Amino acid sequence: MDAADQLKTIHMKYFILFLIFAATGLLLFNMTKVDFSHPFEGESIIALITIVAALCVIVLMLILRTSKRIEQKVKNSK
Repeated sequence: MDAADQLKTIHMKYFILFLIFAATGLLLFNMTKVDFSHPFEGESIIALITIVAALCVIVLMLILRTSKRIEQKVKNSK
């Protein structure tokens, strides 16, 4: 692995972490916007949709991160 690949891997790692933290922040913010007495009315439904989207981003980024780790181990074992 050359220096350019290492730099790209490091940047990808930080970008994935940034997306996970941003999605977590959006998730926490939108949890405060949900009216639990009427969760499917008004702004609460928008907050619920955004919470689900943030959870999807977190799961996808964790899958990508795991995939990159596996790819790295396979490259190193050759």
